[in-house]
Amino acid sequence: MIVAGDIGGTKTYLGLFDWQESRVAPVREEKFWNADFESFEEILEEFLQPPAHQDEDEGEEAEDVGEDEKETVEISPNMPLRAACFGVAGPVVDNRCRTTNLPWTIDGNALADTLNTSTVRLLNDVEAMAHGVLVLEPEETEVVHGEPQEDGTKVLLAPGTGLGEAVLYWDGKRYHALPTEGGHASFAPNSDLEIDLLRYLRTSFLHVSYERVLSGTGLHGIYQFLRDTKRNEPTWFAERLPTGDPPALIAEAGLAGKPDICVQALDLFVSVLAAEAGNCALNTLARGGVYIGGGIPPKIIDKLRDPRFSQAFISKGRYKRLLSSIPVHVILNDQTALLGAASVAASMETES
Repeated sequence: MIVAGDIGGTKTYLGLFDWQESRVAPVREEKFWNADFESFEEILEEFLQPPAHQDEDEGEEAEDVGEDEKETVEISPNMPLRAACFGVAGPVVDNRCRTTNLPWTIDGNALADTLNTSTVRLLNDVEAMAHGVLVLEPEETEVVHGEPQEDGTKVLLAPGTGLGEAVLYWDGKRYHALPTEGGHASFAPNSDLEIDLLRYLRTSFLHVSYERVLSGTGLHGIYQFLRDTKRNEPTWFAERLPTGDPPALIAEAGLAGKPDICVQALDLFVSVLAAEAGNCALNTLARGGVYIGGGIPPKIIDKLRDPRFSQAFISKGRYKRLLSSIPVHVILNDQTALLGAASVAASMETES
């Protein structure tokens, strides 16, 4: 058995897999909200602890749980843990990560002792997602620009709590996942409106990265910019924002078409996302395609299907023709990073 995890800025997915050579479904998986825990070790301890035994009079009902039976699978001396891999939202150095959007430090070597296994490997979470791209089924992505290609270097962007980026380098025979911190590169505006957005954000941040725009808080920041400079925030929506998750409410309203400030905020977000996707495609010569994952894109896919997304993606002057041929895929499976971490753990098990 192997354990894999996707440790994001907001939530953590953990899965227990009987993965041998090809992709399999987890025999047990759980989602945890990070804010409820002081450390990743607490989450791991809760995931691995034996489930409570049922009362005898519930036995007959338990015989007919079907798919839910996988929730009772646990690690035992008769079924030892052989490998573990976790994708973590932050830079991994020497198998150790100080998470970017959480007050946690995760040490793979220390976790190996906790799990009583020889090796625990930490990956950047988007690097793990890149590994997951390689095991996705065709129906788990949607092409919103260009035509699918065969082998070739691929690049991945994942806007969610933050903005992650990674590369799948093709050496002519196989892919190599390369982590990056490209989401923290300096935001480069492409219009007068985006220049004004940069000036606005610079009043709050010494360095304005793409993550400051292409993330949940980034979408909220775009909204605040339009509110403060265009003075077009309706009272009814201003009163609604504090009652929920502002980025989610803004995206939902933008897709619904009202109020106008949310439509404008979402359009500006998508335009910057398309431009940065085009930058990544040029930076890596991603003839194999651009993949857009993370928590936000599947929820706004109608906007990504719009021709204006493609126009912003290819708007690179003399390289318009090259970018016209590069496909852009939206990842629909929110477990891609977990699958990627599991595939890496399975390969570690094979190599050991």
